[in-house]
Amino acid sequence: MNLPEAIYQHVLRLPEPVAREVLDFIEFLEQRYTLYPDTELEARRQAALAHLDTLTIEWQGRPIPDRAALYDDIRGQP
Repeated sequence: MNLPEAIYQHVLRLPEPVAREVLDFIEFLEQRYTLYPDTELEARRQAALAHLDTLTIEWQGRPIPDRAALYDDIRGQP
């Protein structure tokens, strides 16, 4: 019996909710250890940065257009 078959045999003996947890854990491990090609990783990074550009920062209910202004306000500078 190879490893996938052994895992399958063990999962068959578990209640369905627990078997779903096993599947969730396997999917977590796949995400953790799957390496993306550099081009895909860069595309994901660019998409994340583009999304961050759409977000606004607020301090005491006022929008802050740039990050440096937030730090100036915290230090008590106008």
